[in-house]
Amino acid sequence: MIIAVDGPSAAGKGTIAKAIAQALGYHFLDTGSLYRATAFQLLQAGAPLDNEALAAQCAAALDISAVRDEDLRSEVVAAAASRISAYPSLRQNLLEYQRRFAAQSPGAVLDGRDIGTVICPAAEVKLFITASAEVRAKRRFEELSASGENTSFAAILADVEARDFRDANRTVSPLKPATDAVVIDTSTLTIAEAINAAMAVVKAKSIN
Repeated sequence: MIIAVDGPSAAGKGTIAKAIAQALGYHFLDTGSLYRATAFQLLQAGAPLDNEALAAQCAAALDISAVRDEDLRSEVVAAAASRISAYPSLRQNLLEYQRRFAAQSPGAVLDGRDIGTVICPAAEVKLFITASAEVRAKRRFEELSASGENTSFAAILADVEARDFRDANRTVSPLKPATDAVVIDTSTLTIAEAINAAMAVVKAKSIN
């Protein structure tokens, strides 16, 4: 079984996807990490983010194991990843990697923005996890503040809204629920409630 978990940043899709994978004993991939790792390597090299050919070349040669998870969590890297993720050639270079991962036995859970619509359109389960921009900005602000990063709620909210606009309006693989996805709004849900809601969908699909 392939389980696609899509949605905007800080909606809780990563937490939910990891919990599903752990419960089922499935492989898990945070596909956003592929874009963040590419962005991180470009930033480390001092390369311009507006060069699509260079960004695509970097993605094609990406070794995700060479990048530490903590290097990918800053707001600077997240914003850069959002910018380069709009490049069609870069997305194409990461497409097959994601599809190969999804084909593993006994199953896989992929968390991203276009899993159910582009990467794995035939996925047996499709979830779209969302929340209001204000709630997502508050979660991100608290996460960054806890890690010692100096920022403001207003700046984070502006970035979340800008990222949402870019993701929803890019010409290739725009962020949107698949027509057969189950939408879960986590704005007022606890983590446990959100995971339970997602697992209920998975169990219902498994039975059917």
